[in-house]
Amino acid sequence: MEVWVEILKSLSWVDLLDILLVAGFFLVILRLIRGTQAVQLLRGVLVIAIVAAIASSVLPFTAVRWLIRNSIPALLIALPVIFQPEIRRALERLGRAGLLFNMASQEAMEGKVLSEIVKAANFLAEHRYGALIVLEGVTGLQPYAESGVILDADVSKELLLTIFHPGTALHDGAVIVRGKKILAAGCILPLSSASSPYRSLGTRHRAAIGITEQSDALAIVVSEESGIISLAYNGRMIRHLDEKRLLRVLQTLYRKPSLKISPRSMKHA
Repeated sequence: MEVWVEILKSLSWVDLLDILLVAGFFLVILRLIRGTQAVQLLRGVLVIAIVAAIASSVLPFTAVRWLIRNSIPALLIALPVIFQPEIRRALERLGRAGLLFNMASQEAMEGKVLSEIVKAANFLAEHRYGALIVLEGVTGLQPYAESGVILDADVSKELLLTIFHPGTALHDGAVIVRGKKILAAGCILPLSSASSPYRSLGTRHRAAIGITEQSDALAIVVSEESGIISLAYNGRMIRHLDEKRLLRVLQTLYRKPSLKISPRSMKHA
């Protein structure tokens, strides 16, 4: 403890300003990549870098240390290629006015928002209107949102019914909800590559499973053919949900973010 106190005493205001500038730089970078898959890629790169640093300093293998040292330049060259989509998107955002002053944090999902979504899903099921509503989790879905039409509108039953009404321009795509807002509509999602028991499901259901395989999002699906409401999470799906049960499952998942949907719960769904 005394060592840290001495270090703090030795710092001048220039040193503190230097530290704040570096911290601010990394904060801006993290904010720019928030909402993209670059976050997971960055974590992987950091893990590799830490393991390599430990291995090169601990292991008594000369050849391994040589390989790690000579791989660093190649890694630095590869990073812009790996993060090319995110770097391009970040530069585009930097070119927009007011970026640094308009970085509101993602708002947590509230009970009222869930209630509006559940009511809309129930109405759509009763009238056999197909729908796919994705609730964004920690993993950002910005690239998928940009494949549709950005709305940034308050979540409401009426707006969801309008979007998914047959004949409207956006009813065939997915709606992405972020916090209290409908981020985008008409979005294109990746289809699941899983086989049984999802092979016979339609495109909406496979897209719902696909997005939950690649992120921690929740996806609500309303079947156009049967009117069945389903919920996908962690690459699995619970089917035959009514309004009350859907709301209860959503509330449970948001209270316990680490909760996994087990095969047993699917079997009895």
